[in-house]
Amino acid sequence: MLQPHSDSSARVVRCGVVTVSDTRSPETDKSGQCIQDLLTAAGHEVGDYEVIKDNPEAIAKRLEILAHTDLEALIFSGGTGIAHRDNTYDMLEKHLEKTLPGFGEIFRSLSYQEIGSRAIASRAVAGTYRGMILFSLPGSTGAVQLAMEKLILPELRHLVTQLRP
Repeated sequence: MLQPHSDSSARVVRCGVVTVSDTRSPETDKSGQCIQDLLTAAGHEVGDYEVIKDNPEAIAKRLEILAHTDLEALIFSGGTGIAHRDNTYDMLEKHLEKTLPGFGEIFRSLSYQEIGSRAIASRAVAGTYRGMILFSLPGSTGAVQLAMEKLILPELRHLVTQLRP
């Protein structure tokens, strides 16, 4: 397997983690904890974490609040499916200034290898927003771990450096 380009920098990326769920709390949020643990283990900093309800106003409000912080990357989990209450993709995608189509494409391909055809229901997306890199992942712990280990962590420093040299 090809390895991503080497990042000579040991840059610590300051990240925000948002879980979008009508049923989880910080105590029961395994996916949010997984994201935080993997970021920390990779030498990054979690500067903000919150669980919010899956409704458009809450998502838009949280995104606006985080835009006025010193965070460099935002990772949302949950609300990326097609159910009536899945609003994360719809709210975040319309705010992205530049999209990274390869992220969603590769994520779904990797996900297909693990869960089969159900991967087509994922609307995982990534892009830029107000000088930050933004990722939106499904809410399952398996999906979060896959995205973090195979896509986000190998490229996070590079992507942030592209936005904030």
